[in-house]
Amino acid sequence: MSEIIEEGIVNEAGLNFIEQEIKEDLSMGKNGGRLNTRFPPEPNGYLHIGHAKAFIMDFGVAEKFGGTCNLRFDDTNPQKEDMEYVNSIKRDINWLGYDWEDRLYYASDYFPQLFDLAIRMIKEGKAYVDEQTSEQIAQQKGTPTTPGVDSPYRNRPVEENLDLFMRMNAGEFDEGSMVLRAKIDMSNSNMHFRDPIMYRIIKTPHWRTGSKWKVYPMYDFAHGQSDYFEGVTHSICTLEFVPHRPLYEYFVKELADESYCPRQIEFNRLNLTYTVMSKRKLLQLVKENLVNGWDDPRMPTLCGLRRRGYTPSSIKDFINRIGYTKYEALNHIELLEHAVREDLNKTATRISVVVNPVKLILTNYPENKEEIIEIDNNPENLEEGKHPMPFTRELWIEREDFMENPPKKFFRLSPEKEVRLKGAYIIKCTGLKKDDNGEIEEIYAEYDPATRSGMPGSDRKVKGTLHWVSAAHAVDAEVRDYDRLFSVENPSAEEGDFRDLLNPDSLKVRNNVKIEPWAAQNSKVGDHFQFTRLGYYTVDPDSSEGHLVFNKTIGLKDTWAKEQKKSSK
Repeated sequence: MSEIIEEGIVNEAGLNFIEQEIKEDLSMGKNGGRLNTRFPPEPNGYLHIGHAKAFIMDFGVAEKFGGTCNLRFDDTNPQKEDMEYVNSIKRDINWLGYDWEDRLYYASDYFPQLFDLAIRMIKEGKAYVDEQTSEQIAQQKGTPTTPGVDSPYRNRPVEENLDLFMRMNAGEFDEGSMVLRAKIDMSNSNMHFRDPIMYRIIKTPHWRTGSKWKVYPMYDFAHGQSDYFEGVTHSICTLEFVPHRPLYEYFVKELADESYCPRQIEFNRLNLTYTVMSKRKLLQLVKENLVNGWDDPRMPTLCGLRRRGYTPSSIKDFINRIGYTKYEALNHIELLEHAVREDLNKTATRISVVVNPVKLILTNYPENKEEIIEIDNNPENLEEGKHPMPFTRELWIEREDFMENPPKKFFRLSPEKEVRLKGAYIIKCTGLKKDDNGEIEEIYAEYDPATRSGMPGSDRKVKGTLHWVSAAHAVDAEVRDYDRLFSVENPSAEEGDFRDLLNPDSLKVRNNVKIEPWAAQNSKVGDHFQFTRLGYYTVDPDSSEGHLVFNKTIGLKDTWAKEQKKSSK
C-alpha cells in the first residue's frame, strides 16, 4: 500500500527535482540550450486530476524556464479514439489556464516517418514479422528471472519481412495474425527489451487518416520518435515508465545524435484517497451508468470537478502542495478539499438558502410590512459590496435549527429561547403548530424591534444566529448534495470488485429548497456561492429558466485545517 503524504520535496532554491535537472541541462547547453516539453494524452477518455498534475508540470516548467510546451495527441489506436475526447482535453487544459498556441500535434502526423523508420530497421535486420499469437509471444518472453525464447520467425530473411510488412499494411492479413517486432535481446533482464512489438494490424479507419493505414505503431515505438520529430527536449512522464526508459532511448537513438536527443524524466503519479484514477475503471463507471457521465461531479475528471465547482487555482494549489517526487504516494482528498475551500472562501458570494424548510411566523410583525436587509456579498472582501434581501412576517428557516426539547448546548431556536436572524432581529420562540402526523408545520416567534442589526441599540447579544429566507419572495431550487464516490480510503488496494465499494450516499437530491430572490435573479451556470452556514455550491448546467440547480462543491467544515492545527501544537 502506498504511503500517504501531503507535500512534495523541493531543494533550497525552491525547485523540485525535475526543475533542478532541467535547469542543469540548460546550464550545460544541452540541445542548444533549448527547452521544449509536451503533454501527450491519448484521445480515448476524459482527463482527470492526475493528468492535471502531469500537464501542470509540462506547461509550468516551460513557462518557468522560458521554453515551450506542445500538445500532442497520441492517436495510435483508432478503435478507442474519438473527437469528443480531443475537444474535451483541449477544453480542460485551457480551463486550467494553459495554451499550446500553434503547437498542436498528433502522433498520426508522424505515421509516414514512423513507417519509414520501421522499413529501415527491417532492412538493417533490427525488426521482423512474427506470426505467433499474442498468447504465444507473451509466454515466450519468459519472466524477470528466466530468459525468453526466440520466436521461430526471428531469423526469417529481410526480404520476406519487408514483403510481409508491406502486405500487412495493404490489409491482406487479419487483425492479430501478425505483428512487427524489434529484434533486440530475448534474455535481457529488462522485459521490455525482449523483442517488443513495434506494429500491429488494426483495420478500423482512423478518424484523421481514414483507411490509409492498416498497421499502427505501439506506444513504445511511436512515443520517443514523435518527441524527436517535434523537437521535444524533455519527456516528463510518470514512474510506471521508468522500466520503459531504456527502450525509449534505444528507439530514439535510431534517429538522434549528440546534437539533439530527447530526455525522459519520471515523477510520481497522483493517487487520491476515496478515488480511482484508472481510466479503464472510470470508463466502466460511465458505461454502466454508475455515474451520470464523464462530467458527473463525483468523478475525478477535470470536467467533473469543474461542474462540481472546483476552481483552477485550487487545483493548482493542491498540486503545488503535494509536489513531485520519485516515489509513489497516496494523497489525502482532504488536502484538495482544503485548497478548494480556501479559494472559495475568498471569492464565493454569500447567499441565504434553506435546504430543509420549515415556516417561521413572527406574530408581532405587521402582516403587510416589508424591509430590505443589506447582506455582505463576502465578509472576507468588503469591497465586493452588499445585496438586498427582503424581510417579512413569514420566513423559511432550516428545520434542523429548531428543537422542541433541545439538549443543554443547543444554541439554536427552541421554545422560550432567543436567537438572532442573520442581518436582522433577535426573536423569541413563543409556540409551534404540528400536523396530524406530529410533524412541525409552523413555528411562532416574536421579534424585538430594537435589535435590528447595524442600528443604534442593536448590540444585545444572544448565542445563536440563524439564516432565513422570506417566504413571500423565496424561489424554489434543486440542490444536489455530493459526497465521496467511494466508501473506503483506498479502493484500488481493496480485493474484489471495485464497484462494490461505491458510496451509496454519494448523491442526495433536494427539490424543496428555498433561495433568496437576489440569488435567483443573479445566478448563471458556473457561479460560486457560499450558502450561509451550509457550504459552497455552484450553479449546474442543468439549470434552466425558472429552475435553478445547485451542486454542492464542499462543506464548510475543514477537517484538514483542524488536523494541521492539532499536529502543530
